[in-house]
Amino acid sequence: MAFSELLDQVGGLGRFQVLQMVALVVPIMWLTTQSMMENFSAAVPNHRCWVPLLDNSTAQAGVPGALGPKDLLTVSIPPGPNNEPHRCRRFRQPQWQLLDPNGTATNWSEAATEPCVDGWVYDRSTFTSTIVAKWDLVCDSHALKPMAQSIYLSGILVGAAVFGQVSDRWLAESARWLLIKGKLEQGLRELQKVAAINGKRAAEDTLTAEALLSAMREELSASQAPASPAALLCTPGLGLRTCVSTLCWFAFGFTFYGLALDLQALGSDIFLLQVLIGVVDIPAKIGTLLLLNRLGRRSTQVASLVLAGLCVLANMLVPHELGALRSSLAVLGLGGLGAAFTCVSIYTGELFPTVLRMTAVGLGQMAARAGAILGPLVRLLGAHGRSLPLLVYGAVPVLSGLAALLLPETQSLPLPDTVQDVQNQAMMKATRSPPGRTVLKSTHF
Repeated sequence: MAFSELLDQVGGLGRFQVLQMVALVVPIMWLTTQSMMENFSAAVPNHRCWVPLLDNSTAQAGVPGALGPKDLLTVSIPPGPNNEPHRCRRFRQPQWQLLDPNGTATNWSEAATEPCVDGWVYDRSTFTSTIVAKWDLVCDSHALKPMAQSIYLSGILVGAAVFGQVSDRWLAESARWLLIKGKLEQGLRELQKVAAINGKRAAEDTLTAEALLSAMREELSASQAPASPAALLCTPGLGLRTCVSTLCWFAFGFTFYGLALDLQALGSDIFLLQVLIGVVDIPAKIGTLLLLNRLGRRSTQVASLVLAGLCVLANMLVPHELGALRSSLAVLGLGGLGAAFTCVSIYTGELFPTVLRMTAVGLGQMAARAGAILGPLVRLLGAHGRSLPLLVYGAVPVLSGLAALLLPETQSLPLPDTVQDVQNQAMMKATRSPPGRTVLKSTHF
């Protein structure tokens, strides 16, 4: 008997597992919702400089003739990109000559302009209130918005580290991990708890320390060699897995949060874009679970990351006027990132032995958080080139996906319990010999 058989006795998929899943999913959903709110609470409305002729009734009273708001805007605000009113500059003095139908476009080019020294006027037709409009996070202060997002995501990383210990009070420890680490009594209590919640009374009565020792004698004897977190990088066969899987986690967090927290840069209607992302994300994750069985772990990981990166890079070539195409590519790219997250979450657990599995997953999640912190800051490169942020966001997942080709395939292989198991798998692959020890648990769904 191995651990997989013990798990079948106490209930491999019952009430206990469902309760744990709900306990994890509910807070994750709230966290994701809170993060995506940034697209609306921190949206950047259309804005222009405050000017007396348009925004001061006393100044308007001294305007000669009957001039409409459009004419007053022409003489007060210089044109910006796409011939729209400039968002960050205004004329020092009204340029009345621009109203002359015989005038040329160069009439205003030599006129002195100045920043919005009196503040801004915001279009509140879509967003009645945002933190950008409240604190004037525009023009010279536009960098404060991505910085604030990075600080917020840094808080999530710190909170995960600080309160991770607190979660041990209400989330059950892995019985498999406890047994492999030699904590027999604690592992026995966890298995008995699972059996009780799943209604397996017979198994609850027969589970004893002697039965566990007899059933897992081989696994327990194989796990006596200590495994420290440093083994993830120093052990032959694990170092490459650690670096590449961590890079895949980083690529997801970096590109996903860099794009998803600034949907205004991807499409004109962020409400529709947000709905489409949610609609695509769910089937993308479900489809990934199916592809993991069809294509295998490595191929799915590579395909999802490379597809996401190519969609982002393709958006560099699409004019901003083609909003529908840009939005479609953005939704497809973010869907690919969602698929990459699903894949790397499963793949990482299968790449590493039980004694180091959660350490490796935790390291990957920290890498994803670090990527999320850096992601919004890349948008500051837009000051040096409009397409530079998209270039970086697209290149990182493409390169990470290609690096995933270096990982071994884990589909239908036994889950390794010790570092020696990983090395044995590598040796068996090199010699193409059949496995010589008992399969503990296969990774097929």
